[in-house]
Amino acid sequence: MQIKIKNTASQTIRQHFFFFSEQQWINDGASYKKSTGDLFSGKKNETFITVEADDVKFFVGLGENPKNFDIQSITSKFSYDFRKKIKESPTTINITDTDGSWTEAILTGLFLGTYEYPFKAKHPLFGKNFEFVLNGSVQAANEISAKVKALCEGEFACREWLNKPQNFKKVTHLSDYLKEISEKYNFKLTVYDRQKSQDLGLGAFLAVSQGSAQDCAFTIIEYRCGLETAKTVGLVGKCVLFDTGGISVKPSENMHYMKSDMGGATAVIGTLITAAERKLPVNIVAVLPITDNAVSNNAYCPSDVITAYNGRTIEILNTDAEGRMTLADGLSYLSKNYETDIMIDLATLTGSSVRMFGHTCGALFSNDRNLQTALETAGDFTNQRLWNMPLWDVWKDDFTSDVADFKNISLKPVGDCIVAAKFLEQFIEGHPRWAHLDIAGVAFGNVPYAKEKAATGYGVQLLTNFLENIE
Repeated sequence: MQIKIKNTASQTIRQHFFFFSEQQWINDGASYKKSTGDLFSGKKNETFITVEADDVKFFVGLGENPKNFDIQSITSKFSYDFRKKIKESPTTINITDTDGSWTEAILTGLFLGTYEYPFKAKHPLFGKNFEFVLNGSVQAANEISAKVKALCEGEFACREWLNKPQNFKKVTHLSDYLKEISEKYNFKLTVYDRQKSQDLGLGAFLAVSQGSAQDCAFTIIEYRCGLETAKTVGLVGKCVLFDTGGISVKPSENMHYMKSDMGGATAVIGTLITAAERKLPVNIVAVLPITDNAVSNNAYCPSDVITAYNGRTIEILNTDAEGRMTLADGLSYLSKNYETDIMIDLATLTGSSVRMFGHTCGALFSNDRNLQTALETAGDFTNQRLWNMPLWDVWKDDFTSDVADFKNISLKPVGDCIVAAKFLEQFIEGHPRWAHLDIAGVAFGNVPYAKEKAATGYGVQLLTNFLENIE
């Protein structure tokens, strides 16, 4: 399969991108070896450039038997690393692809590699003047480019909002953005401020919010595909815009990274955008309990007893375990007010999951084996991986309280990600198909486009793939 991406900008230089696995280079690279010699072999991330007059060729190695996510990662790195060498000029992309899957992976990677934060300059690839032709078919070109663009739009939104400094993502900033995309994609948007949340009895959410000088926004976004037979998936994303730890204040050394504590919400937002752009045949009800966790004379305190939306009482032992408080009300509100076939929450929840898995995968908890398997399959395909963890009832004893139904943490120094998941299970109101994804180690980390930790975009491709294959 050969793909041509032709730029109509008036440039004299013509570019060619060639992507070869090691075996493909052995089989098909003979005609190019005159110009590359033995200096290119198709190894992973290997790049070789030839220049002849006004003709520039980039040879990119994909390695040995690359998977789709390997290809996406390699081409994303190429797109970013060579952003100052690639010209905005007529460009042909050559791919030897038997089933079309490499094509999508390569183009997705090239597009994702154009991302930078903060925005500095226009990337030469995929500008408004690019014309994309696939095997001479404009229709096929439009289909694949639209699919790639839809995913990247969602993942870029996910990265952008997680990367923003806290003073650029106040409650009003995010609420205005959610209103904007709701109007664009015809989402149904419902927002409860502090007074309305109090009227509804969202006590666990309000406990976290009460220390803030900002109003809060308990937000519900609904995407409806219009099909009567479509399944409905409920998504709850932890949306703590900045987490000081509250009265149980965090150490100062890495507190600047706590702008990343809305990684669950940004994954949900990105997924909503991609689902709407791709017109996925599934309904989504997303709940985002938006607040920050601040230190003030009004902040909730250790030893407080809070009544959650479902009537359960919670003894506060640590105000830095605020995520499970906001999620508790998010889950019970979703369960009590909407009929969903599947319910999934995502959260940058515990340091325990980071210590367990590092930046390799998220921790997965589910009360349904088929849902667990489907999420693991999506994770393996996208390389946004998950590892299943137990939800045994024995863990419930660790957060049983003397003065309330539950404590918000266990006092034991082990298994906090499991305790948090078991705690959340008490607020799903018996939902038979629920999963909790603790993504603390994978939503924010080392990325090619930043010197320090930044948003990875984790969750958008995982959830999108899951929704596309839902059963």
